[in-house]
Amino acid sequence: MSEEFHRCCPISADLALVRELVDTCGRRVGLSGRRLADLVLAVNEAVTNVLDHGGAGGRLVVRGAGDAIDVEVLDTAGGLTRDHLAGATLDPTASHGFGLWLVQHLCDAICLEQTDAGSRLTLHMHRRPATVVPGRSACRICDMAGHNGAGADGPWCEYGFQVSVRALTSPGREERAADG
Repeated sequence: MSEEFHRCCPISADLALVRELVDTCGRRVGLSGRRLADLVLAVNEAVTNVLDHGGAGGRLVVRGAGDAIDVEVLDTAGGLTRDHLAGATLDPTASHGFGLWLVQHLCDAICLEQTDAGSRLTLHMHRRPATVVPGRSACRICDMAGHNGAGADGPWCEYGFQVSVRALTSPGREERAADG
């Protein structure tokens, strides 16, 4: 088990620096292989979204504790909304525009908060994926905390976290089955 750590850097067009920071911190909590690559790609997409569609300014905060890591991507423009996340799709004919879809499908959990500083998108990963009962709709964060926070407001629980349905396809590997 690793000790707690906290790293912060401003969002800039130097995506190689962002990827290196996330890779280093991910390894520190024990991520490797596909799990690490998924986190690095998801953060790269979230930061690219800030640069291309947001205020082009913000902050990246990486926190690790034990076998989990949280990466906060703060967009000072504050324009990212739940509607953007809910409307994110994967168009196989498009050459771009699927970053938010990727972020939601690669991470164990995401959280979007509107703060005085802007829109804060938090990406969460554990060293190993959580085992989820096939077909059960559960909040991606609340269920990890030991309770099901499924709310009545579509794919968002009462805590503002995205709800998903996942199925365990083989030991240690999950695939997204459908949205809840």
